Amino acid sequence: MSVAPEPATEPALDAYSRIVTAVAADLTPHVAALQVTGRDGRGGAGSAVVVSGNGLLLTNAHVVSRAARGVAVFSDGSEADVVVVGADPLSDLAVVRARGETPPPAELGDAGTLRVGQLVVAVGNPLGLTGSVTAGVVSGLGRSLPTRDGRTARVVEDVIQTDAALNPGNSGGALADASSRVVGINTAVAGWGLGLAVPINDTSRRIIETLVADGRVRRAYLGLVSTPAPLPAALAERTGRRRGLRIVDVVPGAPADRAGLKAGDLVLEAGRRPVADAQSLQRLLFAEAIGRPLPMTVHRRGAMVDVITVPSELTGG
Repeated sequence: MSVAPEPATEPALDAYSRIVTAVAADLTPHVAALQVTGRDGRGGAGSAVVVSGNGLLLTNAHVVSRAARGVAVFSDGSEADVVVVGADPLSDLAVVRARGETPPPAELGDAGTLRVGQLVVAVGNPLGLTGSVTAGVVSGLGRSLPTRDGRTARVVEDVIQTDAALNPGNSGGALADASSRVVGINTAVAGWGLGLAVPINDTSRRIIETLVADGRVRRAYLGLVSTPAPLPAALAERTGRRRGLRIVDVVPGAPADRAGLKAGDLVLEAGRRPVADAQSLQRLLFAEAIGRPLPMTVHRRGAMVDVITVPSELTGG
């Protein structure tokens, strides 16, 4: 009895399944379930990703919150006590250090290479289910996430939007591309079918290095919620630029509000430099910008408007 030859090309679902399975196998050993304990004795939970060979793990600032210590549990059942090295609420990134052996680090990628529609895989520990894997696509790039910590309103900038299913406990876990490179740290569940992740890029790498060195990142704060937006055709022709940042909300009382920036403004320049995405603005908002005038040029109702902002230092509250 003859057997029909297999088709030269496999169904798309099989190829998709092979990629997700491979990423899951590669990445799951590097992602821990993180249990933390605050100074007040309260507990919290999330995920963390091994990012160095000397026991450093990357997670979300909101996962560790005001905790000082915790335990990382890996997919092979091994555990390691961890201490919080530092946290940066404005990027929602935090670093913890394991006291003991950890699996080797995951490979970090570059979120700057991502494209809308690209396959991504999320690995974390939702609802206490260790090593859970979900997959989806990049739904949007350069999003802003308004958050609140006590009385302090904050905006996490330049996040990745994905439809990979996320649940409580996924925060701090890995978002990876098809080559198992970590391109983001899952940060929030924003709504049904919507998840967000902090990108791994030049800015976040600088934040991580500063947290390891100093335990915190002094950050300048404007209080803007923005999204990348194309310039109107006439404006693009006049300026020679294609994109800017559309302000969709301004935190009341924040430096941006005091300077007169408004929802609907299209930011073209900050610090005399072109602004085309959230990272362009984020790069300017480190310690050296605190309390110093930061000129911004916006397009508002057909006119170019120059505004002088004075970023404040981001503090808890």
